[in-house]
Amino acid sequence: MNHNTNHHADRPLNVAELANLGLGEMAYVKPLRSDEVARLFPEAPKLQPGMNLFALLSASGEPIMLTDSRETAVANAWAHDLTTVSLH
Repeated sequence: MNHNTNHHADRPLNVAELANLGLGEMAYVKPLRSDEVARLFPEAPKLQPGMNLFALLSASGEPIMLTDSRETAVANAWAHDLTTVSLH
């Protein structure tokens, strides 16, 4: 028995629908190097190269915060009632 209540179950999701999955409910914790920060956080100050950092991103990929601690990124997500998943 199929309990899926999604009325789109008979067709694949389009790009816009896929981008909105988990929006406001889910966030991603992505490890990154300080050398990559400017791509996600263009307003961030220049950082020392080679630092290991963590970005918290919305389900749609929008940056939420940048930190040097995975635990801080997860705590920020939980404080905003977001479920976290990790990206590698």
